[in-house]
Amino acid sequence: MKEELDPNKKTILVVDDEKPIIDILVYNLKKEGYNTLEATDGEMGLNVALEEKPDLILLDVMLPKMDGLTVCKRIKQSYNVPILMISAKDEEIDKIVGLELGADDYITKPFSVRELMARVKANLRKVEDEKEQKEKDEGKKNNKIVVGDLELDLEKVEVKVKGEVKSLTPKEFELVKYLAMQPGVPVTREVLLEKVWNYEYYGDIRTVDVTVCRIREKLGDSTKNSKIIINKRGIGYYLASK
Repeated sequence: MKEELDPNKKTILVVDDEKPIIDILVYNLKKEGYNTLEATDGEMGLNVALEEKPDLILLDVMLPKMDGLTVCKRIKQSYNVPILMISAKDEEIDKIVGLELGADDYITKPFSVRELMARVKANLRKVEDEKEQKEKDEGKKNNKIVVGDLELDLEKVEVKVKGEVKSLTPKEFELVKYLAMQPGVPVTREVLLEKVWNYEYYGDIRTVDVTVCRIREKLGDSTKNSKIIINKRGIGYYLASK
């Protein structure tokens, strides 16, 4: 018999082929006051996600029937939901691919349950903050930020370089937007983790570097001789104001 979900609680879908991990995560998620849904393979995870529309998804990369990266891509094509990828791999390329396909966060096994719960809360809160910000932005007439050759359309969530539209993921757009609101001012990786990813703790600063690398590539900004997103050695990143 299917467990009835409390409409007053956020719902988290856990997709993992290891039942002990599902049991641990479900136990702790329920303890934190969330509804939970479970799936043990990629196809089941995709179907449950599209049918139930959970508020957040914990998605393992290595899954039978359909891998987690494919599941992530297909879900994001249907509707926007925070997806936290979980993997036993700690290779940079896996993290890059996951973020590129629309994943909002990435954590590697073995992980602490406390850290995972913190990321779940942070990503859910980020969605709420974005909704509030969007409502505020809708009340403004000027929904654009222009810095040098860069133009951000906050309403369309669109970035242009010299008039040419560049395709960025929502997380990449948020990072550029945060830097664009204070051009020329270096921002530390720790601050970017807090403001863009909403981490309440000292997260993996490589996440920032990986994301900046992908943004530079998409904007046509050379990593070795960057003209748009500049690396201030020993501090962090800033957006060139000219």
